[in-house]
Amino acid sequence: MDFSLVAQTFDVLRLSPPPKLILLEAQTLSAAHVPPYPPDVPALLVGIESRELILHLKNVLLTTYPKEHVAYIVSDGIKKEERLGELNIDNFSENTSLYIPPFGEGSSFESFAELVAHLRAPNGCPWDREQTHESLRKHLLEEAYEAISAIDSGDFTDMQEEFGDLLLQVVLQSQIANEEGQFNVNQVIQGIHSKIVRRHPHVFGDLKLEGVEGVLANWEKLKEKEREEKKEERGLLDGVPLALPALSQAQEYQDRAARVGFDWPEIEGVLEKIAEEIEEVKRASDEKELAAEIGDLLFALVNLARWKEVDAESVLRGTNMKFKKRFAYIEQGAKKQGRNLSDMTLEEIETLWQEAKRIP
Repeated sequence: MDFSLVAQTFDVLRLSPPPKLILLEAQTLSAAHVPPYPPDVPALLVGIESRELILHLKNVLLTTYPKEHVAYIVSDGIKKEERLGELNIDNFSENTSLYIPPFGEGSSFESFAELVAHLRAPNGCPWDREQTHESLRKHLLEEAYEAISAIDSGDFTDMQEEFGDLLLQVVLQSQIANEEGQFNVNQVIQGIHSKIVRRHPHVFGDLKLEGVEGVLANWEKLKEKEREEKKEERGLLDGVPLALPALSQAQEYQDRAARVGFDWPEIEGVLEKIAEEIEEVKRASDEKELAAEIGDLLFALVNLARWKEVDAESVLRGTNMKFKKRFAYIEQGAKKQGRNLSDMTLEEIETLWQEAKRIP
């Protein structure tokens, strides 16, 4: 790389070279999907030699920077200022450089990891310093559920915030492990990176697979091989967390069993099984048998959801929220009438319920 070009570029920009700078040959990003550097550090891309390359770079940069983010094109000793979303390919010629100022403080994973490490440092936060893997367990679970609620709401602002809270739990747990000499967050990332590459030979290798079913079947074969290599005695279903909600756990059990061929050949078998379980619920002779048969019926209904490619946990949560909203309408209706809900007849409550069902 010609470092004199870098000096010339900053002369044109009338800027002193920053103490930290990402310097990349633009061609090295020709196969990238996201910028391979932290966006809170200024970046200089040199050697932009074609319109095709700048169009690709624009798409890559816009995965991380907002369209309004200002960048500087330096070509033939001339500086041009443009927003990333409006980069004009006619402004680029051989040996054009693109200078991208930092996105903003705290916009990189590295700065976030430093922030969390600071919280745990001797001059950090007393609450964060006293946390352990065990004490944070409940917070991790709560944040996961709150992230799911945000997804269910369809509120992207809420999703962004809740995903951040969930990320905090992962980085904080990793920082604690680092302090104990077990592993660090980079090893966590490296581990999942290696696993994704290993389990996607149809993407990162030469394996040819047909459709989603072929991918999932191969996924189970790869995991089975990994268990053998590790000499693990765990079965196919042992990797499903016991702490999962029962509906999610049931669907995951069924998914994994189906991937190795243990499944009904047609959906009619699923429907017949549901009808069979309903009859067994009717015939149950005591509370213990009734509980077992209702459990079997729920399991069969989850299987129907799986066959219809519906997430049982999510749809039941959606129905729960719908019921909550409609019941709140009934409560408000009783309040408007100056009455207690418990004093109303079932017919009166049903009238309000039908009104609530007509509300979008």
